[in-house]
Amino acid sequence: MQIDAHQHFWRYQADEYGWIGDTMQVLRRDFGPEDLEPLLDEAGFDRCVAVQARQSLDETRALLAHADGHPFIVGVVGWVDLASEDAGTQLEAWAGHPKLVGVRHVVQDEPDDRFLLRPEFCRGIALLEEFDLAYDILIYPRHLQVAAEFVSRFPRQRFVLDHLAKPEIRHGRIREWARDLGRLAAHPHVCAKISGLATEADWATWRADDLLPYMEAAWECFGPDRLMVGSDWPVCTVAGDYARTMRVARDFLETKPAEEQAMVLGGTAERWYRCGSALHSPW
Repeated sequence: MQIDAHQHFWRYQADEYGWIGDTMQVLRRDFGPEDLEPLLDEAGFDRCVAVQARQSLDETRALLAHADGHPFIVGVVGWVDLASEDAGTQLEAWAGHPKLVGVRHVVQDEPDDRFLLRPEFCRGIALLEEFDLAYDILIYPRHLQVAAEFVSRFPRQRFVLDHLAKPEIRHGRIREWARDLGRLAAHPHVCAKISGLATEADWATWRADDLLPYMEAAWECFGPDRLMVGSDWPVCTVAGDYARTMRVARDFLETKPAEEQAMVLGGTAERWYRCGSALHSPW
């Protein structure tokens, strides 16, 4: 099974998606499973994991409804208010749904660069192991050192780093990012997604060679058993269509042994998110 481990669905409303600015006009419309399914098929992917794009219990509910109606959606990374005193109650409300595989908070937009270490947020993270849910880390490079401290506090919790922490590819900045990525990867309960890289490059002029050093650094840090590939569709379309976005990852993996390719293209996502054939397997 080949899994696109990171994509989004939404019904666009300007007041709900304020992060979609004037330079992202292409994203100011609805995107649903019926739009993604043919793109998956064309690119050779069988399944996908849908990830939250706004801080809303309603969106989590909508994503799970999509997953109920479309078997190719094998998992949902939703949102609950982990910093709330009733985070446990919110989690219990979804606990019985087999396709809820993880939770995410848009930490990159928090004004406090040490948000991950806030006691009330960490209290919510401590609940996730009980519900067998992964936590997706959405941050920028400046947050990587804090993220390493954060994950060290929860050694039995599965963590997934989204978009390799969004390295500043358009500016060619790699050395400090790679160093800090390595510090996070030193924790074996963290894996990462090769995703969202084209949107961190120059949207109009990027080439695969611009992304290659960052993929190689991720490979060195995490290895194939802790990497998964994702499109970040439809956000990726500001920089390139679905096929081009996923072809870059496939071309990178072509030089690797077949069994390692299989891990990154699906096996790691199945295991880490407990979805597909790995629904009840240890990680």
